[in-house]
Amino acid sequence: MAASQDSNADHVSQAQLLSEAAEAAPTRQASLWGDAWRRLLRNKLAVIGMVIASMLILIAVFADVIAPYGYAETVAVDLRLTKPSWNFPMGIDQNGRDVFSRVVYGARVSLLVGVAAQLIVLAIGVPVGAMAGYFGGTLDTALMRLVDVVYAIPQLLLVLLIVNMRGPGMSTIFLAIGLTGWVTMARLVRGQMLSIREQEYVKASRVSGAGPGYIIMRHMLPNSMTPIIVALTFGIPTAIFIEASLSFIGVGIRPPQPSWGQMVGTGQQYIRAVQHLMLFPSIAIALTMLAFTFLGDGLRDALDVRLND
Repeated sequence: MAASQDSNADHVSQAQLLSEAAEAAPTRQASLWGDAWRRLLRNKLAVIGMVIASMLILIAVFADVIAPYGYAETVAVDLRLTKPSWNFPMGIDQNGRDVFSRVVYGARVSLLVGVAAQLIVLAIGVPVGAMAGYFGGTLDTALMRLVDVVYAIPQLLLVLLIVNMRGPGMSTIFLAIGLTGWVTMARLVRGQMLSIREQEYVKASRVSGAGPGYIIMRHMLPNSMTPIIVALTFGIPTAIFIEASLSFIGVGIRPPQPSWGQMVGTGQQYIRAVQHLMLFPSIAIALTMLAFTFLGDGLRDALDVRLND
């Protein structure tokens, strides 16, 4: 009997020690971004997209170091249209310029267009959507009718109209894509604001005397960042494709500054003689769009709060 009591006492003592140790041990605090990062790393396609996108960004930033020649530098006129070789891995174009160097510099142009255009989209779409969703009523109706009108016109057509009015150039393409692409962002932000404005913390902030600007910036917008980040990630390849389309038809980036779309458009004139002029910039466009699409899909799944580890 005494032995049984001693055994029970030992079990109780061990249980108490384990309980105290568990209380003393630091518990891992779950967070949206930490959990999202772990889920993102488990998505193989998203990781591949993130790696490719990171490499493209590094290539764009360090293009001056990576490219063996300048984008307008003529290597040798007598070597024009030379096919890929050990010395020129992507061949020589019709003007005797190194295709590899131009593809590297083209990454800078394409990514700059994608990022800059999305910043303009963010600057226009978020305020319009936030005001429409928070205030509602007549302001919401007026802003959404404007959004519907812009959304009804094909984006590429509007971009062409703006480019033709201002003339081709990088700054024009920034503005054209940004001024025509903000409507989707505005709709997205409006929907988020409509769902968030009825939350208890928003009502409490309103009762305490906080103004609309403070409530939107301090409470509502931070809680809408997940879909905004995903939308921006998907918007970058869309902007790159639009820029490539404009440059392909000759109204985009001005030569001799290289653009992947411009290089594809020029290369199609020599498609029967040599194929490398079209092949490598086309591969670059495809890889960039796939990378950001995979990354956007992964971010959308990783930031979904309904998913649990």
